[in-house]
Amino acid sequence: MGGESLVHSRVHFVAPLSFFIVVLFQLLSKWLDRLKKNGSRNTGEAELRSEIKRLLKEAGTFSEPSTFAQAAKLRRLAAAKEKELAKCLELQKREINLSYELYGKVLFVSKAVIYISWVFWFWRSPIAIVPKQLVQPFGRLISWGAGGELSGHVMVGIIPWLILSTRVSKYVCRAIEF
Repeated sequence: MGGESLVHSRVHFVAPLSFFIVVLFQLLSKWLDRLKKNGSRNTGEAELRSEIKRLLKEAGTFSEPSTFAQAAKLRRLAAAKEKELAKCLELQKREINLSYELYGKVLFVSKAVIYISWVFWFWRSPIAIVPKQLVQPFGRLISWGAGGELSGHVMVGIIPWLILSTRVSKYVCRAIEF
């Protein structure tokens, strides 16, 4: 009976903690993807855009034949500013992609290290214990790597738990949708 109570006390701590960490990794991944997608706007970009709009608006006001040269000059200046803006945006996009790729790789490696360490640490230990009736047709599959049954309960192994936690965390992140 002493071994069974040790298993139950350990299971109560490990299962929610591992689920919370899996959800946290999923949220961080979504947050990083959203930051990468949205990018960041700097003040120089906004200034260039307003300058281009002002130049084109000013060039549009010159409609007389005598002011055609002035309007053409302003349009050329606006075109040069647009090229400068495009170059600035391309450089900024390249920098953002490089930095987010690095963060994404760090996140992936840390997730892999934690998952692999959990698999080695909890390979023959149950992560959760659920009544046999709840997982009736899938009992052996869910208990893979944790043993089998314990007095009418199924012991959940680490690999099925990680797979289940990952799937559920994806639904949780969709529901949160920050």
